[in-house]
Amino acid sequence: MKIFKPFYIQPRFFYAGIGIVVLFALSYFIPILFNVAQLSILILVLLFILDFLIVFLGKNKIEAKRILPDKFSNGDKNQIKLEINNNYLLTIHLEIIDEIPEQFQVRDFKIKESIASRKTRFIQYDLRPTERGEYYFGNLNIYASSVLNIVAKRFTFENGAMVPTYPSFKQLKKFELLNINQNSLEYGLKKVRRLGHSMEFEQIKDYVLGDDLRTINWKATAKKNQLMVNQFQDEKSQPVYSIIDKGRIMKMPFDGLSLLDYAINATLVISNVVLKKHDKAGMLSFSKRIKNVVIAERRSSQMQLILEALYNVKTDFFESDFSRLYASIKRHITHRSLILMYTNFETLDGLERQLPYLKAISKSHLLVVIFFKNTELNSLIKNKAETIEQVYDKVIAEKFAFEKRLIVNELKKYGIHSILTTPEQLTIDTINKYLEINARGLL
Repeated sequence: MKIFKPFYIQPRFFYAGIGIVVLFALSYFIPILFNVAQLSILILVLLFILDFLIVFLGKNKIEAKRILPDKFSNGDKNQIKLEINNNYLLTIHLEIIDEIPEQFQVRDFKIKESIASRKTRFIQYDLRPTERGEYYFGNLNIYASSVLNIVAKRFTFENGAMVPTYPSFKQLKKFELLNINQNSLEYGLKKVRRLGHSMEFEQIKDYVLGDDLRTINWKATAKKNQLMVNQFQDEKSQPVYSIIDKGRIMKMPFDGLSLLDYAINATLVISNVVLKKHDKAGMLSFSKRIKNVVIAERRSSQMQLILEALYNVKTDFFESDFSRLYASIKRHITHRSLILMYTNFETLDGLERQLPYLKAISKSHLLVVIFFKNTELNSLIKNKAETIEQVYDKVIAEKFAFEKRLIVNELKKYGIHSILTTPEQLTIDTINKYLEINARGLL
Protein backbone atom coordinates (compact mmCIF):
# COMPACT_ATOMS: atom_id res chain seq x y z
CA MET A 1 0.00 0.00 0.00
CA LYS A 2 1.16 3.52 -0.81
CA ILE A 3 0.53 4.67 2.76
CA PHE A 4 3.28 2.37 4.04
CA LYS A 5 5.97 3.45 1.52
CA PRO A 6 6.91 6.61 3.45
CA PHE A 7 6.37 4.88 6.82
CA TYR A 8 9.35 4.63 9.19
CA ILE A 9 9.57 3.40 12.76
CA GLN A 10 11.86 5.57 14.88
CA PRO A 11 14.61 4.23 17.20
CA ARG A 12 12.62 5.34 20.26
CA PHE A 13 10.07 2.56 19.56
CA PHE A 14 12.79 -0.10 19.55
CA TYR A 15 14.41 1.29 22.71
CA ALA A 16 11.02 1.05 24.44
CA GLY A 17 10.62 -2.50 23.11
CA ILE A 18 14.03 -3.47 24.50
CA GLY A 19 13.02 -2.01 27.87
CA ILE A 20 9.82 -4.10 27.89
CA VAL A 21 11.81 -7.25 27.10
CA VAL A 22 14.10 -6.48 30.04
CA LEU A 23 11.03 -6.07 32.29
CA PHE A 24 9.74 -9.50 31.21
CA ALA A 25 13.14 -11.00 31.95
CA LEU A 26 13.28 -9.41 35.40
CA SER A 27 9.71 -10.53 36.11
CA TYR A 28 11.08 -14.08 36.39
CA PHE A 29 12.73 -12.94 39.63
CA ILE A 30 10.28 -10.18 40.56
CA PRO A 31 6.76 -11.37 39.61
CA ILE A 32 5.14 -7.95 40.04
CA LEU A 33 7.13 -6.67 37.05
CA PHE A 34 5.19 -9.03 34.77
CA ASN A 35 2.05 -6.86 35.11
CA VAL A 36 4.13 -3.71 34.60
CA ALA A 37 5.59 -5.18 31.40
CA GLN A 38 2.14 -6.08 30.07
CA LEU A 39 0.87 -2.57 30.82
CA SER A 40 3.92 -1.12 29.09
CA ILE A 41 3.13 -3.09 25.92
CA LEU A 42 -0.42 -1.72 25.92
CA ILE A 43 0.79 1.88 26.42
CA LEU A 44 3.40 1.49 23.67
CA VAL A 45 0.83 0.16 21.20
CA LEU A 46 -1.60 2.97 21.99
CA LEU A 47 1.12 5.61 21.62
CA PHE A 48 2.22 3.99 18.36
CA ILE A 49 -1.32 4.20 16.92
CA LEU A 50 -1.78 7.77 18.20
CA ASP A 51 1.52 8.90 16.71
CA PHE A 52 0.71 7.19 13.42
CA LEU A 53 -2.62 9.02 13.18
CA ILE A 54 -1.02 12.39 14.04
CA VAL A 55 1.71 12.07 11.43
CA PHE A 56 -0.11 10.32 8.59
CA LEU A 57 -3.62 11.78 8.55
CA GLY A 58 -4.03 14.42 5.85
CA LYS A 59 -2.15 15.30 2.66
CA ASN A 60 0.60 17.79 1.89
CA LYS A 61 1.26 18.39 5.56
CA ILE A 62 4.87 19.30 4.73
CA GLU A 63 5.75 21.41 1.70
CA ALA A 64 9.35 22.15 0.77
CA LYS A 65 11.51 23.40 -2.05
CA ARG A 66 15.21 23.80 -2.64
CA ILE A 67 16.33 27.28 -3.78
CA LEU A 68 19.50 27.00 -5.87
CA PRO A 69 21.70 29.66 -7.49
CA ASP A 70 21.91 29.79 -11.28
CA LYS A 71 25.53 28.63 -11.08
CA PHE A 72 28.15 27.73 -8.49
CA SER A 73 31.40 29.66 -8.07
CA ASN A 74 34.32 27.23 -8.07
CA GLY A 75 36.44 27.26 -4.92
CA ASP A 76 33.98 29.51 -3.04
CA LYS A 77 31.19 28.84 -0.57
CA ASN A 78 27.83 28.80 -2.34
CA GLN A 79 24.62 29.14 -0.36
CA ILE A 80 21.76 26.64 -0.69
CA LYS A 81 18.36 27.53 0.78
CA LEU A 82 15.55 25.21 1.82
CA GLU A 83 12.03 26.62 2.28
CA ILE A 84 9.83 24.35 4.43
CA ASN A 85 6.15 24.87 5.36
CA ASN A 86 4.55 23.02 8.27
CA ASN A 87 0.81 22.50 7.66
CA TYR A 88 0.30 20.30 10.73
CA LEU A 89 -1.76 21.51 13.68
CA LEU A 90 1.17 21.02 16.06
CA THR A 91 4.92 21.54 16.21
CA ILE A 92 6.66 19.00 14.03
CA HIS A 93 10.24 17.68 14.27
CA LEU A 94 12.12 17.25 11.00
CA GLU A 95 15.16 15.34 9.93
CA ILE A 96 16.32 16.71 6.56
CA ILE A 97 18.53 14.66 4.26
CA ASP A 98 19.39 16.50 1.06
CA GLU A 99 21.00 14.33 -1.62
CA ILE A 100 23.79 16.72 -2.61
CA PRO A 101 25.88 16.11 -5.78
CA GLU A 102 28.25 13.17 -5.79
CA GLN A 103 31.27 15.44 -6.43
CA PHE A 104 31.20 16.48 -2.76
CA GLN A 105 31.37 12.86 -1.53
CA VAL A 106 29.30 13.67 1.57
CA ARG A 107 27.53 10.60 2.95
CA ASP A 108 26.35 11.90 6.33
CA PHE A 109 24.51 15.10 5.41
CA LYS A 110 21.71 15.64 7.91
CA ILE A 111 19.91 18.65 9.40
CA LYS A 112 17.52 18.47 12.36
CA GLU A 113 14.94 21.22 12.85
CA SER A 114 11.62 21.88 14.57
CA ILE A 115 8.87 23.99 12.99
CA ALA A 116 5.84 25.36 14.82
CA SER A 117 2.35 24.78 13.50
CA ARG A 118 1.42 26.67 10.31
CA LYS A 119 4.88 28.26 10.12
CA THR A 120 7.54 28.50 7.40
CA ARG A 121 11.23 27.99 8.05
CA PHE A 122 14.17 28.88 5.80
CA ILE A 123 17.24 26.71 6.27
CA GLN A 124 20.63 27.51 4.74
CA TYR A 125 23.81 25.55 4.21
CA ASP A 126 26.96 26.07 2.15
CA LEU A 127 28.68 23.96 -0.49
CA ARG A 128 32.23 24.56 -1.76
CA PRO A 129 32.84 22.90 -5.14
CA THR A 130 36.42 22.23 -6.23
CA GLU A 131 35.75 21.14 -9.82
CA ARG A 132 34.06 22.84 -12.75
CA GLY A 133 31.19 21.00 -14.43
CA GLU A 134 27.58 20.00 -13.87
CA TYR A 135 26.40 19.21 -10.34
CA TYR A 136 23.22 17.14 -10.04
CA PHE A 137 21.12 17.13 -6.87
CA GLY A 138 18.99 14.14 -5.91
CA ASN A 139 15.91 14.07 -3.72
CA LEU A 140 15.21 16.44 -0.87
CA ASN A 141 14.06 13.99 1.81
CA ILE A 142 12.25 15.23 4.91
CA TYR A 143 11.31 12.87 7.73
CA ALA A 144 8.53 14.34 9.88
CA SER A 145 7.67 13.14 13.37
CA SER A 146 5.64 14.43 16.32
CA VAL A 147 6.87 15.07 19.84
CA LEU A 148 6.30 11.33 20.56
CA ASN A 149 8.91 10.49 17.90
CA ILE A 150 7.74 6.89 17.50
CA VAL A 151 6.95 6.89 13.79
CA ALA A 152 8.06 9.19 10.97
CA LYS A 153 6.70 10.01 7.53
CA ARG A 154 9.04 10.69 4.63
CA PHE A 155 8.28 13.53 2.23
CA THR A 156 10.26 13.71 -1.02
CA PHE A 157 10.78 16.85 -3.13
CA GLU A 158 12.96 18.39 -5.85
CA ASN A 159 14.52 15.46 -7.70
CA GLY A 160 17.09 15.97 -10.48
CA ALA A 161 18.07 19.65 -10.19
CA MET A 162 21.35 20.60 -11.92
CA VAL A 163 23.67 23.55 -11.25
CA PRO A 164 26.74 24.25 -13.44
CA THR A 165 29.96 25.22 -11.64
CA TYR A 166 31.86 28.08 -13.28
CA PRO A 167 35.24 29.64 -12.47
CA SER A 168 35.22 31.80 -9.36
CA PHE A 169 33.02 34.68 -10.50
CA LYS A 170 32.54 35.67 -6.85
CA GLN A 171 36.09 37.04 -6.87
CA LEU A 172 34.99 39.58 -9.48
CA LYS A 173 32.89 41.43 -6.91
CA LYS A 174 35.80 41.38 -4.49
CA PHE A 175 38.37 42.75 -6.93
CA GLU A 176 36.21 44.68 -9.39
CA LEU A 177 37.17 48.20 -8.31
CA LEU A 178 40.08 47.52 -6.00
CA ASN A 179 42.62 48.78 -8.52
CA ILE A 180 41.18 52.31 -8.16
CA ASN A 181 39.70 52.04 -4.67
CA GLN A 182 41.56 53.32 -1.62
CA ASN A 183 40.63 50.16 0.27
CA SER A 184 42.62 48.05 -2.19
CA LEU A 185 45.64 48.12 0.11
CA GLU A 186 43.72 45.95 2.58
CA TYR A 187 43.62 43.16 -0.01
CA GLY A 188 47.32 43.39 -0.91
CA LEU A 189 47.04 45.53 -4.03
CA LYS A 190 49.83 48.05 -4.33
CA LYS A 191 49.71 51.67 -5.39
CA VAL A 192 52.21 52.24 -8.19
CA ARG A 193 53.19 55.79 -9.08
CA ARG A 194 52.84 56.49 -12.78
CA LEU A 195 56.18 57.57 -14.22
CA GLY A 196 56.11 60.40 -16.76
CA HIS A 197 53.18 60.46 -19.15
CA SER A 198 52.02 58.28 -22.01
CA MET A 199 52.78 59.22 -25.59
CA GLU A 200 49.27 58.80 -27.02
CA PHE A 201 48.50 62.22 -28.54
CA GLU A 202 44.98 63.64 -28.10
CA GLN A 203 44.93 67.30 -29.20
CA ILE A 204 46.69 70.69 -29.22
CA LYS A 205 45.20 73.23 -26.80
CA ASP A 206 45.91 76.67 -25.36
CA TYR A 207 48.45 76.81 -22.56
CA VAL A 208 46.92 77.03 -19.09
CA LEU A 209 48.90 77.89 -15.97
CA GLY A 210 50.09 74.59 -14.51
CA ASP A 211 50.54 72.71 -17.81
CA ASP A 212 53.84 70.86 -18.22
CA LEU A 213 56.26 73.17 -20.07
CA ARG A 214 57.78 70.14 -21.73
CA THR A 215 54.59 69.64 -23.73
CA ILE A 216 54.74 73.06 -25.47
CA ASN A 217 54.23 72.69 -29.24
CA TRP A 218 56.59 75.34 -30.64
CA LYS A 219 55.33 75.12 -34.21
CA ALA A 220 51.74 75.71 -33.18
CA THR A 221 52.89 78.46 -30.81
CA ALA A 222 54.69 80.26 -33.67
CA LYS A 223 51.62 80.03 -35.94
CA LYS A 224 49.10 81.37 -33.39
CA ASN A 225 51.55 83.70 -31.64
CA GLN A 226 50.50 82.31 -28.25
CA LEU A 227 51.58 79.36 -26.17
CA MET A 228 50.08 76.05 -27.34
CA VAL A 229 50.66 72.67 -25.69
CA ASN A 230 50.18 69.06 -26.72
CA GLN A 231 47.58 67.22 -24.66
CA PHE A 232 48.11 63.53 -24.03
CA GLN A 233 45.85 60.84 -22.64
CA ASP A 234 46.55 57.56 -20.96
CA GLU A 235 47.24 54.82 -23.43
CA LYS A 236 44.23 52.54 -23.68
CA SER A 237 43.05 49.48 -25.51
CA GLN A 238 46.29 47.56 -25.15
CA PRO A 239 45.75 43.82 -25.78
CA VAL A 240 46.25 41.65 -22.69
CA TYR A 241 46.15 37.86 -23.14
CA SER A 242 45.93 35.28 -20.38
CA ILE A 243 47.48 32.03 -21.58
CA ILE A 244 46.76 28.96 -19.45
CA ASP A 245 48.91 25.85 -19.53
CA LYS A 246 46.47 22.95 -19.07
CA GLY A 247 49.08 20.18 -19.25
CA ARG A 248 49.62 17.56 -16.57
CA ILE A 249 51.97 19.78 -14.53
CA MET A 250 48.97 22.00 -13.70
CA LYS A 251 47.01 19.20 -12.03
CA MET A 252 48.98 19.54 -8.81
CA PRO A 253 46.42 20.01 -5.99
CA PHE A 254 46.35 22.75 -3.35
CA ASP A 255 43.55 23.17 -0.79
CA GLY A 256 41.14 21.09 -2.85
CA LEU A 257 41.72 22.95 -6.14
CA SER A 258 44.28 22.18 -8.83
CA LEU A 259 46.81 24.77 -10.02
CA LEU A 260 44.81 24.84 -13.26
CA ASP A 261 41.69 26.00 -11.41
CA TYR A 262 43.64 28.68 -9.56
CA ALA A 263 44.94 29.92 -12.93
CA ILE A 264 41.42 29.89 -14.36
CA ASN A 265 40.03 31.89 -11.41
CA ALA A 266 42.88 34.40 -11.67
CA THR A 267 42.30 34.76 -15.43
CA LEU A 268 38.65 35.64 -14.86
CA VAL A 269 39.53 38.35 -12.33
CA ILE A 270 42.46 39.87 -14.25
CA SER A 271 40.35 39.98 -17.43
CA ASN A 272 37.73 42.00 -15.59
CA VAL A 273 40.39 44.37 -14.21
CA VAL A 274 41.89 44.77 -17.70
CA LEU A 275 38.51 45.73 -19.18
CA LYS A 276 37.88 48.17 -16.32
CA LYS A 277 41.22 49.82 -17.17
CA HIS A 278 39.97 50.22 -20.78
CA ASP A 279 42.38 47.64 -22.21
CA LYS A 280 41.47 44.63 -24.34
CA ALA A 281 41.22 41.23 -22.64
CA GLY A 282 41.65 37.87 -24.33
CA MET A 283 42.71 34.35 -23.48
CA LEU A 284 43.61 30.90 -24.73
CA SER A 285 44.66 27.57 -23.26
CA PHE A 286 47.28 25.16 -24.54
CA SER A 287 48.72 21.74 -24.02
CA LYS A 288 49.11 19.40 -26.96
CA ARG A 289 46.79 21.74 -28.90
CA ILE A 290 45.60 25.33 -28.70
CA LYS A 291 42.00 25.66 -27.49
CA ASN A 292 39.50 28.00 -25.81
CA VAL A 293 40.66 31.01 -27.82
CA VAL A 294 39.03 34.38 -27.13
CA ILE A 295 40.47 37.24 -29.19
CA ALA A 296 41.34 40.31 -27.11
CA GLU A 297 38.54 42.87 -27.45
CA ARG A 298 36.79 45.50 -25.34
CA ARG A 299 33.17 44.71 -26.24
CA SER A 300 30.45 44.53 -23.62
CA SER A 301 30.02 40.77 -24.02
CA GLN A 302 33.73 40.02 -23.58
CA MET A 303 33.51 38.88 -19.95
CA GLN A 304 30.72 36.45 -20.77
CA LEU A 305 32.78 35.01 -23.64
CA ILE A 306 35.80 34.59 -21.36
CA LEU A 307 33.66 33.01 -18.61
CA GLU A 308 32.22 30.44 -21.03
CA ALA A 309 35.68 29.67 -22.45
CA LEU A 310 37.14 29.17 -18.96
CA TYR A 311 34.26 26.87 -18.02
CA ASN A 312 35.35 24.51 -20.80
CA VAL A 313 39.10 24.44 -19.99
CA LYS A 314 40.00 20.87 -19.06
CA THR A 315 43.38 19.20 -18.75
CA ASP A 316 44.32 16.47 -21.21
CA PHE A 317 47.26 15.22 -19.09
CA PHE A 318 49.71 15.64 -22.01
CA GLU A 319 53.05 17.43 -21.81
CA SER A 320 52.52 21.00 -22.97
CA ASP A 321 53.80 21.86 -26.46
CA PHE A 322 55.41 25.33 -26.22
CA SER A 323 56.50 25.20 -29.88
CA ARG A 324 52.87 24.94 -31.00
CA LEU A 325 51.99 27.79 -28.63
CA TYR A 326 54.70 30.01 -30.15
CA ALA A 327 53.50 29.24 -33.69
CA SER A 328 49.91 30.08 -32.74
CA ILE A 329 50.88 33.37 -31.07
CA LYS A 330 53.03 34.30 -34.08
CA ARG A 331 50.12 33.65 -36.43
CA HIS A 332 47.17 35.07 -34.53
CA ILE A 333 48.46 37.76 -32.13
CA THR A 334 49.90 40.29 -34.56
CA HIS A 335 49.92 43.39 -32.31
CA ARG A 336 52.35 43.76 -29.43
CA SER A 337 50.49 42.51 -26.37
CA LEU A 338 50.93 41.79 -22.70
CA ILE A 339 50.95 38.01 -22.31
CA LEU A 340 50.30 36.55 -18.85
CA MET A 341 51.33 32.90 -19.08
CA TYR A 342 50.17 30.61 -16.26
CA THR A 343 52.37 27.53 -16.12
CA ASN A 344 54.71 25.76 -13.71
CA PHE A 345 58.39 24.83 -13.69
CA GLU A 346 59.74 22.62 -10.93
CA THR A 347 63.38 22.50 -12.09
CA LEU A 348 65.82 24.64 -14.08
CA ASP A 349 66.14 21.81 -16.62
CA GLY A 350 62.38 21.98 -17.21
CA LEU A 351 62.65 25.70 -17.95
CA GLU A 352 65.65 25.34 -20.27
CA ARG A 353 63.72 22.96 -22.55
CA GLN A 354 61.09 25.65 -23.12
CA LEU A 355 63.31 28.73 -22.86
CA PRO A 356 63.90 29.13 -26.64
CA TYR A 357 60.14 29.45 -27.22
CA LEU A 358 59.70 31.87 -24.31
CA LYS A 359 62.54 34.04 -25.64
CA ALA A 360 60.98 34.02 -29.11
CA ILE A 361 57.59 35.10 -27.72
CA SER A 362 59.17 37.89 -25.64
CA LYS A 363 60.77 39.43 -28.75
CA SER A 364 57.35 40.44 -30.09
CA HIS A 365 55.35 40.75 -26.87
CA LEU A 366 55.73 41.65 -23.23
CA LEU A 367 55.78 38.22 -21.61
CA VAL A 368 55.10 37.54 -17.92
CA VAL A 369 55.63 33.92 -16.86
CA ILE A 370 53.58 33.06 -13.77
CA PHE A 371 54.50 29.90 -11.88
CA PHE A 372 54.05 28.51 -8.38
CA LYS A 373 55.98 27.96 -5.20
CA ASN A 374 55.78 24.41 -3.90
CA THR A 375 54.08 25.18 -0.58
CA GLU A 376 54.29 21.54 0.52
CA LEU A 377 58.06 21.98 0.91
CA ASN A 378 57.73 24.81 3.44
CA SER A 379 57.02 22.52 6.38
CA LEU A 380 60.01 20.34 5.49
CA ILE A 381 62.28 23.38 5.28
CA LYS A 382 61.03 25.04 8.49
CA ASN A 383 60.93 21.93 10.70
CA LYS A 384 64.06 20.98 12.59
CA ALA A 385 65.67 17.81 11.24
CA GLU A 386 66.36 15.23 13.95
CA THR A 387 67.17 12.09 11.95
CA ILE A 388 69.37 11.34 8.97
CA GLU A 389 66.27 10.78 6.84
CA GLN A 390 64.81 14.15 7.87
CA VAL A 391 68.11 15.87 7.09
CA TYR A 392 68.08 14.30 3.61
CA ASP A 393 64.45 15.38 3.02
CA LYS A 394 65.20 18.93 4.20
CA VAL A 395 68.23 19.29 1.90
CA ILE A 396 66.23 18.08 -1.11
CA ALA A 397 63.36 20.46 -0.25
CA GLU A 398 65.76 23.42 0.02
CA LYS A 399 67.29 22.45 -3.33
CA PHE A 400 63.90 22.54 -5.07
CA ALA A 401 63.02 25.88 -3.42
CA PHE A 402 66.38 27.32 -4.51
CA GLU A 403 65.80 26.14 -8.09
CA LYS A 404 62.56 28.11 -8.19
CA ARG A 405 64.54 31.28 -7.42
CA LEU A 406 67.10 30.34 -10.05
CA ILE A 407 64.29 30.09 -12.61
CA VAL A 408 63.26 33.68 -11.80
CA ASN A 409 66.84 34.89 -12.33
CA GLU A 410 67.18 32.92 -15.57
CA LEU A 411 64.03 34.50 -17.01
CA LYS A 412 65.16 37.95 -15.87
CA LYS A 413 68.45 37.45 -17.71
CA TYR A 414 66.55 37.36 -21.02
CA GLY A 415 64.23 40.26 -20.20
CA ILE A 416 61.25 38.02 -19.39
CA HIS A 417 59.12 39.15 -16.45
CA SER A 418 58.02 36.52 -13.95
CA ILE A 419 55.82 36.02 -10.91
CA LEU A 420 56.71 33.30 -8.41
CA THR A 421 53.72 33.02 -6.12
CA THR A 422 51.62 30.74 -3.96
CA PRO A 423 48.22 29.59 -5.25
CA GLU A 424 46.25 31.67 -2.73
CA GLN A 425 48.21 34.83 -3.65
CA LEU A 426 48.04 34.24 -7.40
CA THR A 427 45.21 36.66 -8.18
CA ILE A 428 46.61 39.51 -6.05
CA ASP A 429 50.15 39.14 -7.42
CA THR A 430 48.91 39.01 -11.03
CA ILE A 431 46.81 42.17 -10.62
CA ASN A 432 49.75 43.97 -8.98
CA LYS A 433 52.03 43.01 -11.86
CA TYR A 434 49.53 44.22 -14.45
CA LEU A 435 49.04 47.53 -12.63
CA GLU A 436 52.82 47.96 -12.36
CA ILE A 437 53.33 47.34 -16.09
CA ASN A 438 50.44 49.66 -16.89
CA ALA A 439 51.79 52.44 -14.66
CA ARG A 440 55.34 52.19 -15.98
CA GLY A 441 54.15 52.16 -19.59
CA LEU A 442 56.23 49.08 -20.40
CA LEU A 443 53.79 47.83 -23.03
